[in-house]
This record gives sequence, structure tokens and C-alpha cells, in this order.
Amino acid sequence: MYLYYIIAVFIILLDQFTKWLVVKNMDLYEQIPIIENFFYLTSHRNAGAAWGILQGQMYFFYIITFIVIVALIYFLQAYAKTSKLMSVAISFILGGAIGNLIDRVFYKEVVDFFDFIIIGYDYPIFNIADSALVIGVILFLMSSFMEDKKKGRAKHD
Repeated sequence: MYLYYIIAVFIILLDQFTKWLVVKNMDLYEQIPIIENFFYLTSHRNAGAAWGILQGQMYFFYIITFIVIVALIYFLQAYAKTSKLMSVAISFILGGAIGNLIDRVFYKEVVDFFDFIIIGYDYPIFNIADSALVIGVILFLMSSFMEDKKKGRAKHD
């Protein structure tokens, strides 16, 4: 079970380290092309949630994130022995949630830097924690789908 907490801590450390590198080595809004017209490192700050919604609502984020973290730890304890994929998913979501919470608590904004332009659309700039959250949700959905399928098969057997 400790492996799942180690995954979350690894995500938090990687997230915070990459954000630190961006803050220390790039000016705000500075953009470094990695693959021209597709991928840039862009120093950006977000005082809101995904796509910049709910700007400046820090207390709302503190409360929601705290509730989510408590629920994730509860579910991690409940699923760690029964579903490895679900536990990994929860670990990713936990690490991502805590990574962005650290920024909100200490800086009142989140450091973002991955900037993609996909088929002409400049996708919202994001970070490692955001990536972990998305990957965690995808794994969670996969695990849920597989579990439902398994239960469906068991009903027919």
C-alpha cells in the first residue's frame, strides 16, 4: 500500500521541482519553442482552475481540495488491496491535487508551463500536477469500466 503513497509523493516532488525550474529560469510569460508551432515552454501563472475559471477563489480551492484529498486517502485505503489500477489512479489524482494545492497555499496562484498548439488551437497552459490529474482520471475511468465489465461477466456466469 505504501507504493501508492510513494507514487503520489514522486508526482508532487516532480511537479514542484519543474515549477521551481520555470520560476527560477524564466521570466513571466517568457516562451521557449521546443517544437515550433506545436510545443512551447511558457512561464504562466493561473489564480483559477482549469482554463482560468474561478480566478482568485482561493478559499474555495482550499476547501474543495482538502475535501478531495481526504476522500482520496480514504478511497486509497479502501482500494489498495483490491484494485491496483484504481489505486494507481487515485495516487495520480492525489499527487496532482496536492501539487497544485502547494502552489495555491504558498503563492496564491499555480505555475503552468506546458503550452501546446494542436490543430491551430492554443490549448490552455498546464503543468505536471495537471497532467497527473488527467492521467489519474483516465485510469480511474478505465478501472471503473473494467470493474463493471467484470461484475457483468460474473452475473452471467
